[in-house]
Amino acid sequence: MTTVTTGTTIPPRLIQTGPTRDLAPAARAAVAGLRLHHPDWDYLFFDDADLTRFVATEFPEHRQLLDEFTHPVQRADFFRYLAVYRLGGFYLDLDVFLEAPLEDLRPLGAVFPFEELTLSRHLRAAHGIDWEIGNYAFGATAGHPFLAAVIRDCVKARHNHAWCDLMFRGIPRWFRRDFEVLNTTGPGLLTRTLAENPDTAAGVTVLQPAPDCDVCEPDNWHRFGRHGVHLMAGTWRPRRGQLRRRLRLAWESRLRRRLLARSRALGPIRRFHRPTMA
Repeated sequence: MTTVTTGTTIPPRLIQTGPTRDLAPAARAAVAGLRLHHPDWDYLFFDDADLTRFVATEFPEHRQLLDEFTHPVQRADFFRYLAVYRLGGFYLDLDVFLEAPLEDLRPLGAVFPFEELTLSRHLRAAHGIDWEIGNYAFGATAGHPFLAAVIRDCVKARHNHAWCDLMFRGIPRWFRRDFEVLNTTGPGLLTRTLAENPDTAAGVTVLQPAPDCDVCEPDNWHRFGRHGVHLMAGTWRPRRGQLRRRLRLAWESRLRRRLLARSRALGPIRRFHRPTMA
């Protein structure tokens, strides 16, 4: 087992996961670039078998939950929180390409990327947040309290249906399953945890592509600060019929246009008082 480093500085460790070690060419290129930027850092890759063993060994209390998840990506989401919480370091999806090393982020303690403007009625109405943070790349010290809160909320979302259902308000019943991952283990849940836990959120830095960038401009979304870009190559959404998919995309497009207009009225910059926007 890799030695766990605790403290206020994120340890020089890279963590990635995938179904197997037989990666597609684009993923191999992303990994190669990641390791070239960090030749002296610890690198850990977990395939599905490694993931199951890690949880069974390090978090036996959560082993059953892995089998309860409906979607494989929920397992991957939950694992990344557990792995970084236990080991410390930076997690990155296999479709994240780095432009700069991550060394300057290590003193921040916990760092997550600005994702995009949210479609969530609950985040906007209950918490006054019109944006989300991402989980495609993030870093934290071992045992960070924000990750402890995220792990707790992943479990809560699975077992407390009334609490979980708040994040699905406004989503038509036909399309709810398409947002299940986002709101139970993904960016929706992650952002909700940030909003509902001000004490732990105070220790989180939220990266933007550049200082004072326009958060309402989609070209500024899905970037790990100035350090890299998320290509959004994942195909995690459940396969549905073409008609239902087209209806969902049409509904989502109309909703996004309406909410984008509201967000533009708030201005291009967000200064959420709990985390810092850096």
